[in-house]
Amino acid sequence: MKELWTEKWRPPFLDGYVFKDQRQRKLIDKWITQGALPHMLLSGSPGTGKSTLIKVLLNELKVDPFDVLEVNASKDNGVDFIRDKITKFSETMGVGEIRYIFLDEADGLSPAAQGVLRGTMEKYAASVRFLLTCNYPHKLIQAIQSRCEAGRLHIEKLDRDEFDARLIDVLTKENIEINFEALVAIVDKTYPDMRRAISMLQANSFRGKLSMPDEETTTNADYITDMIALFRARKYKEARQLICSQIRQEEYDEIYRFMYQNLEIWADTELKENRCILVIRDGIVNDVSCADREINLSACLAELEMIANEKE
Repeated sequence: MKELWTEKWRPPFLDGYVFKDQRQRKLIDKWITQGALPHMLLSGSPGTGKSTLIKVLLNELKVDPFDVLEVNASKDNGVDFIRDKITKFSETMGVGEIRYIFLDEADGLSPAAQGVLRGTMEKYAASVRFLLTCNYPHKLIQAIQSRCEAGRLHIEKLDRDEFDARLIDVLTKENIEINFEALVAIVDKTYPDMRRAISMLQANSFRGKLSMPDEETTTNADYITDMIALFRARKYKEARQLICSQIRQEEYDEIYRFMYQNLEIWADTELKENRCILVIRDGIVNDVSCADREINLSACLAELEMIANEKE
């Protein structure tokens, strides 16, 4: 079963995580020895390993999944969500002594939601720890920052050489023939975002070779890279959901063009390719007159998925 490389090559334990600051490693080793984490606030550029470090620490502590609530705070960022989900989770009994709430992209929380969160952090501190990641810590109110002071870490980006070495390691383990010109182009577009770089590697690796990234793909919206990686991993439903949640009105034509230029994603025979072309043609024709462009695009992608899953 194919996997997303960003998840497949995410280090599960500390031994596989690269620390730029060894003082941070010593501090984390102390927390692991003590058997619990403080409230934490990890800041740094996108893709530098903040979320990965949180997941590594939870693995190292062998925290039961029942005791972890993971939230994308850039989407679930309102007062009602804090009260209905986070506060209620904090009130329930857990398997272990400490439960953890992982708020990814916490700087996306509204100011009102941060105010409610501050009270929850204080009230349940004895049994619940909050693990926050953010790109811009100044967007968090001072009351939250101060409650994370003991566990506040800034994650530095990898050096360019270390970044390149990690990508080469991934390609080698995946048995992908390395085109160094393509690798340099990908690094130039993604450094220091490791997550996006690995996603772009997968998106541009096909039939055992790394190819040059399409110029439109490298300069388009960030979700396009993740979309391609999902398609390459045959995660058609996830790719469709990502597209429909992110696409802007001016991007519909580009998505249809992408489908036509990458027929091999769905078709492994000439007959399937022909059928895919007809499906894409119908999608474009209907796009002009349909009442809901998103539903029409979703239907087109669903038809392509059915073709891809057919057995000859």
